[in-house]
Amino acid sequence: MSSISIIGLGNMAGALAKRALAGGNAVEIIGRDPARAKEFAAALGGATAGTPGAAPAGDIVILAVPYAGAAAVVSEYGDALDGKVIIDITNPVAPDFKSFVTPDGTSGAQEIAKAAPTGAHVVKAFNTLFSHVLAAGPAEGRQLDVFIAGDDAQAKAHVSAFIESLGLRPLDTGELPMARALENLALLQLGLVAHSVKHTDFYLRVSTVS
Repeated sequence: MSSISIIGLGNMAGALAKRALAGGNAVEIIGRDPARAKEFAAALGGATAGTPGAAPAGDIVILAVPYAGAAAVVSEYGDALDGKVIIDITNPVAPDFKSFVTPDGTSGAQEIAKAAPTGAHVVKAFNTLFSHVLAAGPAEGRQLDVFIAGDDAQAKAHVSAFIESLGLRPLDTGELPMARALENLALLQLGLVAHSVKHTDFYLRVSTVS
């Protein structure tokens, strides 16, 4: 099992923490408000609360914060993230929900990787799952898919093992530039919510034709 540090106190942080604990992983919760982080961790049962600014305890560090502040968080931790696997779950979607705030030809994950120390490895994952769908688990026995992208094979293997411990299926999409495609999938989901599906009680899945 893995040792996980989750930076953030939102819905995705809670959904990931609950599934991680259920999968036998050690979970540390980190938030800018230490008192709230302690309450958050205590409510989960089994998680610990980390200290903002101190080196995260986990081998895997999950950025469960809005994209607008993600790179800044990575920069603040600096060399404390050296040797860590950083999971980027963010979506750099513009306020119009039709475009991105990132420069053309790049992705949020790649921009975050620029802020990370050279010894850290950024892996894109979980950005196509709504928090309540992740918290609820598989629908009617169907396994949820988690698409991942990253440059380091060992880091992706580590993340894949963690995903499997959650009862989910990891699907490797390639190197980190593929994060742009994964972020476009999230934009596609928002388009479905706005124009056809009209709700967020769904997920994207790969089914093979035999």
